[in-house]
Amino acid sequence: MRGSSLLIAPVRQSMPVAETPSILFVGDVVGGLGRRTLLGLLPQLRAAHDPTFVVVNAENVAGGLGITPKLADEIFAAGVDVITLGNHTYHRKEIGPYLDSGRPIVRPANYLASQPGRGAVVVERDGVRLGVVNLSGNVFLRAGRVAFLEIESVLGELDGRADHVLVDMHAEATSEKVAMGWHLDGRVTAVVGTHTHVPTNDARVLPGGTAYITDVGMTGPRGGVIGVKKEQAIASLRTHMQVRFETAEEDPWLNGVLITCAPEPRRATAIEPVLVPWRPAPAPAAGP
Repeated sequence: MRGSSLLIAPVRQSMPVAETPSILFVGDVVGGLGRRTLLGLLPQLRAAHDPTFVVVNAENVAGGLGITPKLADEIFAAGVDVITLGNHTYHRKEIGPYLDSGRPIVRPANYLASQPGRGAVVVERDGVRLGVVNLSGNVFLRAGRVAFLEIESVLGELDGRADHVLVDMHAEATSEKVAMGWHLDGRVTAVVGTHTHVPTNDARVLPGGTAYITDVGMTGPRGGVIGVKKEQAIASLRTHMQVRFETAEEDPWLNGVLITCAPEPRRATAIEPVLVPWRPAPAPAAGP
């Protein structure tokens, strides 16, 4: 049996507590184009929004399925505070030991306790402690335990350890994500949905003070079908035959949300979508 599902990450900075901390959460990063989009846009997003924390779902960053230690290190090197995952967590076998290495990367807390990794992490910056929890939906997805029961245990472990709490609810069914938002309203700072790769138009602060959105969307090629080359997705749907999917390369966008935390713990005052196209600089012309 593994130990606690909570990881306390090293403190990055120790400064006076910010009056209005904020969180930039970036939705599912898909493939190499998604990674380049994230890395290419992150500096200007920092300049524009000055987020206290940056949290990124990167469960699709390795060719559209899973994540590798090398890619995780590259994302952390860009200044990302926490990486969350989802149903493709273990697609790349080499990620197992990395999940137990003490880095601030989390997989769904309601996976089996015997599986590598942790479901929650606390990071600190500018004197603010942020707890990040990853959950998997149970409808249409395979998770070892019920998300609505597991979150109670995780929140108990976070008591007294986190000023604000962000929950990444990685789920297929919109109803399950909406229900989790209501279930946690007033108890966490934000519940953000991931997995379905299409941003929803329901970002709001719920009556109890929890920021909520059903799906943040996808960082990667909007010119495909949720990240896959459109011709391959259409062929699969037309023929009902197995088709090898590849990551699309057209029209890259970053999909995210900016959450403004309230002065009181575990409350938010605002959540706004961050939907930005990436236009990489053209390659230099070849010489004569």
